[in-house]
Amino acid sequence: MTTTRRALLAGTAAAATGAVLAEPAALAHHRPDPTVVLVHGAFADASGWNEVAAELTRAGYPVIAPPNPLRGVAADAAYLASILATLSGPLVLVAHSYGGMVMSNAATGNANVKALVYVAAFAPDEGDTVPGLQYRFPGSRVTPEALDFRPHPTGADAYIKKELFRDAFAGDLPRTTAALMWAGQRPLNASTFEEPSGVPAWRTIPSWYLAARNDQVIPVAAQRFMALRAGSRITEVAASHVAMMSQPAATVDLIKRAAR
Repeated sequence: MTTTRRALLAGTAAAATGAVLAEPAALAHHRPDPTVVLVHGAFADASGWNEVAAELTRAGYPVIAPPNPLRGVAADAAYLASILATLSGPLVLVAHSYGGMVMSNAATGNANVKALVYVAAFAPDEGDTVPGLQYRFPGSRVTPEALDFRPHPTGADAYIKKELFRDAFAGDLPRTTAALMWAGQRPLNASTFEEPSGVPAWRTIPSWYLAARNDQVIPVAAQRFMALRAGSRITEVAASHVAMMSQPAATVDLIKRAAR
């Protein structure tokens, strides 16, 4: 074989090898960003995610912030699961507060969910209840005495009392903002407090946790306990319970890390 022919064959082989090596990189480059699903908690609505959603949208992520019915763990998880079933491609689920109970149940068994992000949220294990986690460690100011219960035809709804709302729920937000949040708060069906969680999605799906050190709804000790138990990658911020509102940049940063 001549030297020229050897060189041509070697060049062809190298080019072919380079093409094979380059193909996954090219596919990775064109891989679509995951859809970020933002799940709100109790005594709130999806507007609490506005700044986070805006920044994620600017960064190119598809974002959806569906309503959480707040009727009960199983019912709310079934509703969220029905929303997830309409979405194609990879998903990153992000939840605040009680939304973590819902997300942990709704994502179980969904192969499209690639990551879970808890923001000052409940990360329950099977059999856990909201009060069992919320009062596991001292420090929560949202006790039964802090709630107004308003009867409805099939039970009663719980609301945080006006005089406690800002200090307990949103202490690092402007008073005018907290006042509007109280006026528009969405209640949690009181029977939800007794309802146990099912098998949690964090057993099989990687998770991240943003812990709020100044939280007076879910004490930070409870947040650390849940995050460590779930094997979550933990970041802590100096924030009230509504960390996604008072610390939106830190929240977005954690979501982006989970979405990689």
